[in-house]
Amino acid sequence: MSSGIFSRLRGFFADLFRAEPAQPDAASLLPPKAQAEEIPASAPKKRRRPRKKKTVSTAPAPSSSSPPAIAPLSTQVEHNVGLSNKRVLGDWAAPALVSRQEGKAYFQDFALDPRLLKAIVDDLQFVSCTPVQKLALPEALAGNDVTGKAQTGTGKTAVFLISIIQAYLRQSQEEAGQRQPKQPFALVLAPTRELAIQIARDAEELSVYTELRSVAVYGGMDYEKQRRLLSAGCDLVLATPGRLLDYLQQGVLDLSKLKVLIIDEADRMLDMGFIPDVKRIVGHTPPPAQRQTMLFSATLSHDILNLASRWMRAEPKVIEIEPEQIVAKGIEEIIYACTSREKLPIILWLLQHDDCGRVLIFRNRRVDVDYLHNKLLQYGIAAEKLSGDVEQHKRLRILEAFRQGSVRVIVATDVAGRGIHIDEVTHVFNYDLPYEAEDYVHRIGRTARAGQEGKAISFAGEDCAFVIPEIETYIGRSLPITQPEENMLKMPAAVKSQPPGIASSESTVNSRKPQRSSRRPRDTRVRRGGPRR
Repeated sequence: MSSGIFSRLRGFFADLFRAEPAQPDAASLLPPKAQAEEIPASAPKKRRRPRKKKTVSTAPAPSSSSPPAIAPLSTQVEHNVGLSNKRVLGDWAAPALVSRQEGKAYFQDFALDPRLLKAIVDDLQFVSCTPVQKLALPEALAGNDVTGKAQTGTGKTAVFLISIIQAYLRQSQEEAGQRQPKQPFALVLAPTRELAIQIARDAEELSVYTELRSVAVYGGMDYEKQRRLLSAGCDLVLATPGRLLDYLQQGVLDLSKLKVLIIDEADRMLDMGFIPDVKRIVGHTPPPAQRQTMLFSATLSHDILNLASRWMRAEPKVIEIEPEQIVAKGIEEIIYACTSREKLPIILWLLQHDDCGRVLIFRNRRVDVDYLHNKLLQYGIAAEKLSGDVEQHKRLRILEAFRQGSVRVIVATDVAGRGIHIDEVTHVFNYDLPYEAEDYVHRIGRTARAGQEGKAISFAGEDCAFVIPEIETYIGRSLPITQPEENMLKMPAAVKSQPPGIASSESTVNSRKPQRSSRRPRDTRVRRGGPRR
């Protein structure tokens, strides 16, 4: 496999070190409607005192038929998942299925509570189950422990949320009365804040006709506010391990009456070093025989199965999606063989000509995210960035603006991008191919969610082509590799000057002279008798 892939790439890299394309007199990259508009630069602003009130933009998401010009971020968001707007079910009956397809499962077949079923089939308009839902949902609804191997975007979140809400609605009044306000019915653990918030949002949509109270608990936000929400009473807690452990140790939360425990993306928990915290959290819950436990992971490695054996009953139901279903069917994949210098003109051309809606661009390092983000601004693309350097409150505002459509391009690292679970992402770009094959699948899983279609476009340069054989082995098939067309390599004219202090991460030489600093540099030379004090 390895020799074959490099023989395919050899022709593409024959003229690897060709000169940089000339710059013709080209217009900006914005659609015609917005070419005459001036786009303000997204320079960092000085910190201001927080406003007393924050507003949420109520503008509808852009229509896919006529996407608006890419606009800079202007949305202010305060996400509070502890407060829910409940609705009344009224006189409602489940509609009859018009037609059935052989081999498919339907939500109306599971005898779900009408308050839950209405949210599924009427509000969210989910009719048939995904493969993982078809296999896992019957086991979860039956109260069995489940170990599931499923990628992001396969519908696994709906599996455990539907089963939690159904079990909550079916509990007796006596059982519900035995729990104190600080004793939740169910707990969902997630590795990232963004994922916890997204699951909480999904839980609110599914429980809108019920009295289930859900609270999201994660770091980077108001500690006392989350504490008050927990103390006021909650039925479902969605949390990252660190912040939840703090509240447990302070006695704010009591898991002794917990009925359902969910551990989502266990493989990422393992990678990020959260397993010790998860073990301590599980120690606060009832024994495995007295609760239902579900664990979902992209891989079922020996370490993951070992954890499952500790936290679950003797024989959990193991659900695995077949290898050919690792990548969602609706994703069109393509790899452009190009040099590092050619990546920028190619992505600028594609953003202008490939009917892009919501776009995610992945890079491997934070410094490279900063560089590409500023380059896109320089060429008229109003993008935002997500990395570990971006403060949590701003990260949430960016994600909300991306969801609403006022932001259409995000440049992100793997860790930051892992928590993006937003429908209607049309394009995922791997500006840098990831170092691990699994991360490739996680990245492109941000598009073509819930049966939609999308594109995953990757750039294979001389620095990262070595990972292609590993990706092909992991997904069980070859990837289409092609050369970019000549017109894609023409660099358009910049619409802005390059922001000061931004050096190219693609070049080893910085021609800019360093600016003088009014501050006297520290003398670190070693002198006789030790360093100068």
